[in-house]
Amino acid sequence: MNLEDSIKDVISKKLEDGTIEKLVEKQLEEGVNNALSKLFGSYGDVTEVIEKKIKSVMIPYLENYDYSEYIVKLDTVLTEVLKNTTLDNKKILTNFKDLINPQKIDVIKTSELYNKWTEFVANNVKTEGLDIDYDDGVSYKPVDVSMETEYEEERSWSSFEGAKLVFECEHDEEMNFEIRLNRWKNHDKNWNMYYNNIHDINSLRNLNEFEIFLMNLSQNGTKIELDEDYLNDEITPEKEPEPTFE
Repeated sequence: MNLEDSIKDVISKKLEDGTIEKLVEKQLEEGVNNALSKLFGSYGDVTEVIEKKIKSVMIPYLENYDYSEYIVKLDTVLTEVLKNTTLDNKKILTNFKDLINPQKIDVIKTSELYNKWTEFVANNVKTEGLDIDYDDGVSYKPVDVSMETEYEEERSWSSFEGAKLVFECEHDEEMNFEIRLNRWKNHDKNWNMYYNNIHDINSLRNLNEFEIFLMNLSQNGTKIELDEDYLNDEITPEKEPEPTFE
């Protein structure tokens, strides 16, 4: 028997005992597995199709889901944590709690915002360098404060107009605030406001209550009604000095 006949004889026997069929089946299975791995891989066509379908269903659902129940639970958890934490962390958690559970205000007047700010100044303005008034009890001399609306120069071709709302205390620069405003010309009566003074979690430690208030207004889309362009007052600090009589 020559070599050719020997090969034919071996193939014939393997066909008869099913060996060739098993080898073909094994290679076919591996080929299908490889093809499916590519299709379902990170950049596979099938994976991309599935991902698009999942996004189309999940994103609208998540956007419309009512998370109020979880906010209440988180508020409870934070309250418990606040009872057992350090002063620095307590400040962070308190500010975070106020940010996630704000009071919803649709429109606020500049006069109302000014009154809110002057209360903040009265409670927080530094008293170093202030004279003491003994005429009616014992108190620090008032500090001069003002609110002013600074309108940006209008461009005839622009559909927007902008302005700045400036709160200023001459005695203490830390009391000063500036809020950006804009609106559609001849369309919107009230103004959009923008205030964001936080960049990372550590910034929460340094925020005061008026900053939290402004951030809540900004994040909730509160509109500003410019009922007053300029206001000024003399604000007496709430802190009382220690009397010294000579």
